[in-house]
Amino acid sequence: MGVLEKRAKRKEEFRREILDSAREIFIHDGYDGFSMRKLAEKIDYSPTTIYNYFKNKDDLLFAICEEFLANFFDELNHIRSVSPDPVETLRKAFLSLIEFGLKNPNQYKVIFFTKSSVYGTHEEFVQSESMARNVYFTFKEMVQACIKAGRFREMDEDVITQALAITSHGLVTLTLYRPDHLKGKSDVTARSLVDAILRGYQK
Repeated sequence: MGVLEKRAKRKEEFRREILDSAREIFIHDGYDGFSMRKLAEKIDYSPTTIYNYFKNKDDLLFAICEEFLANFFDELNHIRSVSPDPVETLRKAFLSLIEFGLKNPNQYKVIFFTKSSVYGTHEEFVQSESMARNVYFTFKEMVQACIKAGRFREMDEDVITQALAITSHGLVTLTLYRPDHLKGKSDVTARSLVDAILRGYQK
């Protein structure tokens, strides 16, 4: 490995350390409790060094969200590639999102509930390129495929997509703040909720 490769590797490893440590602080202290100085103390570097990689805590939170959503985007494309039935594809996609939230509640909380939005207004969100936008439009395309195949009633695909997203967030939120409420039946509840909603849109 040459000098440039070693330097690039060290930079990427340090960036990884920053992101992992920042995620931990967001999980334990929340958005308001996060500071670049606190992060610097955690990784034992000066804030100035961190600013060479991220300009502020919103930039860090955006990077954390985008990293997860990039991986989830790959998962969605895998689901689409192996599931020929449009309704089953949509079902598996939303169950996958819920499953992530149930298995990784703290990370889910950071991504979806730490701040109202690191992506700006809805108009800014749909107009600016991001992995979050790619994920949203992939879900929307799945809904459109169900309508085009004649499996769903003719409806506004944004409404259906948002309704399913609210269902996912609602269940995960209940698990986050009332962990004993479902008494170990969160997986069964998730399938029941998604199946019930999908049946409501089918012809």
